[in-house]
Amino acid sequence: MQHQQTVIITGGNSGLGLACAKALLANSPDLQVVIAARDAGRARAAVEALRQAAPQNGANVEAMMLDLASLASVRAFAEELDRRLAAGSLPPVKGLVCNAGFQGARGLTADGYERTFGVNHLGHYLLVNLVLPLLAPSARIAIVASGVHDRAQLATLPSALAATMPGPAWNEPIKLAHGEMGPEAGNDDEAADRGRRYSTSKLANIYFAYELARRLPAGTTANAFDPGLMPGTGLAREYPAPARFLWRVVLPRLLPLMRRLVTPNIHSTTESGAALARLIVDPALENTNGRYFEGLREIRSSTESYDPKRARDLWDTSALLTGLAPVPA
Repeated sequence: MQHQQTVIITGGNSGLGLACAKALLANSPDLQVVIAARDAGRARAAVEALRQAAPQNGANVEAMMLDLASLASVRAFAEELDRRLAAGSLPPVKGLVCNAGFQGARGLTADGYERTFGVNHLGHYLLVNLVLPLLAPSARIAIVASGVHDRAQLATLPSALAATMPGPAWNEPIKLAHGEMGPEAGNDDEAADRGRRYSTSKLANIYFAYELARRLPAGTTANAFDPGLMPGTGLAREYPAPARFLWRVVLPRLLPLMRRLVTPNIHSTTESGAALARLIVDPALENTNGRYFEGLREIRSSTESYDPKRARDLWDTSALLTGLAPVPA
């Protein structure tokens, strides 16, 4: 079968990204999927698993190396993609899924930026801007955000769960890039700080998606996506051992109970992966741009997320931080 279009998924070697790749390959066999990941061994294993899962479709999937914690790696990925598209060894790029994410202890990227903000926002910001000229007409971009950006939604969660994921503490983007959170984070302990940096980065993802949607050429679209809570994914890989065991082993078996007792916005990776893939391939969403989806539902994001001044400021600062715009003298 001739594969006519390419979809790139960052962090597609596990969790939500892998589930999205499975859904794309199962339901759109004309696609070629590129798993963009930083770990070559895990990426190869994911490619092999995807090929074995859909042999009847002649699944065409491969890996390309991308480390979002290194702006040099992002540039190298975009350059390699450009070469391959020009040579015809990849079909035109129909979709870009910005899925990879980090939630962990404080640290720095290769470029000296706070790691959660650097990986979740800055790496994807640079990637999208470099890949945008390479996209096929009517391409779609999906940016994975999270409901944790919304204080009102967090307020509905049980206190024990909400304590591990406080709402965002927005600050000037240049300060966020260097780990300085807004005043709401003043009394955070280590666990709250981890969650606060993550929820703030997810708010940045939505600002980025909305500002990107306003700047895209006609026919190209960008939307933000909340997969909901997905116990079992790798986001908890830096949690203490008991919490990792609970997240990876116990909670995935309790999804129906958790939907009743905690929030209906809890899903398996298979469910959320299919909903994410839909943003790339569903004909009904061809002209949907600058929207926010909670799984299959289009909803409003938080009131805070519709601040155009913050979105523009984030865009302009990110251009400076990633070298897309010259630093003022």
